[in-house]
Amino acid sequence: MAWESPMSSRFIPSLCLALAALTAASTHAETAAPLTPLSWVSTGPLISPVPDAAHPIVSVKDPTVVHHDGLWHVYATTYTPKKGWSMVYLNFRTWAEAAQAKPYYLDQNPGLTGYHCAPQVFYFRPHKKWYLLYQSQPPTISTADDLAMPETWTAPQPLFAGTPKSVVQGWIDYWIICDNTHAYLFFSDDYGRFYRSRTKLADFPKGFDDPVVVMQEPNRFDLFEASCVYRLKGTNHYLCFIECLGGPEGRRYFKAFTTDRLDGDWKPLPGADTWEKPFAGRHNVTTADGSELWSIDISHGELLRDGHDETMTIDPANLHFLYQGIDRHTGPMDYGLLPYRLALLRATNATTSADDQPKR
Repeated sequence: MAWESPMSSRFIPSLCLALAALTAASTHAETAAPLTPLSWVSTGPLISPVPDAAHPIVSVKDPTVVHHDGLWHVYATTYTPKKGWSMVYLNFRTWAEAAQAKPYYLDQNPGLTGYHCAPQVFYFRPHKKWYLLYQSQPPTISTADDLAMPETWTAPQPLFAGTPKSVVQGWIDYWIICDNTHAYLFFSDDYGRFYRSRTKLADFPKGFDDPVVVMQEPNRFDLFEASCVYRLKGTNHYLCFIECLGGPEGRRYFKAFTTDRLDGDWKPLPGADTWEKPFAGRHNVTTADGSELWSIDISHGELLRDGHDETMTIDPANLHFLYQGIDRHTGPMDYGLLPYRLALLRATNATTSADDQPKR
């Protein structure tokens, strides 16, 4: 066979294809690696119940968190025996100061007495207002001009006139995220279904269509509750994680999924979609000093965002996760009485601390 020059017409297309494949593989590796942290490092509890005479709360859970105007702002669920579920607000400058933050109980706002919980907070730029989405049981919203003045949240307004017929076994843990054209509402039902509804940005918060099931598992515990959906900074891709129950004791952990469009199909994120290899769970969370992790459960929480607006953007290279847990030595008891606390995870490949992340 005659020798062929490396620059021959037959060789060049092959070389181009090979380089393209290498480039694609490299790009995939660069974007995929931060999405599946092999491990997280957890703090101990940073935010605990601070009861007073009018609010003898036993737990603080289901946090939503943003950074704005030099402060971390946290809204969360509380539970009071014989009184039930409500919400609390607190702020602080650094996570080291979180334990000393003074709580404001939202039932002091005349419009927010009664059953409200599982909040999500974000700034909706088209309206130049803060929105608080929460469970009343149906998805409900309030608005405010100042995030740090919880007494000014407006009276609850439901997103739907009633329960849609497509919601067959209830709804729970609501989440809103927007792209350039629509606002999307996601939620679970504790029976293995993950739902989506949407409305045009110009119509928000009205006009949500009938929810549709976008993921479903026959075992209800394989797709349970506490879903969050984020846009990945610098990409057109989205991350969703959903709380599940696994292992012989039914412990709480998170599976993750990705998509390239909010009205598209969600695909499991390899290496982050099982009890043994979770997005976040007892199998990939340790402590900085190697001591025993304070909580076996890694439960309902939120990633720290890169910003605070309706796009729910996160930096996949700097993942920090505010989650709820229970002291590992807590015995069986009624769910409402479980002494939930909030702690912070840091992905081992994160390049900054939580307080040093870019803030807007």
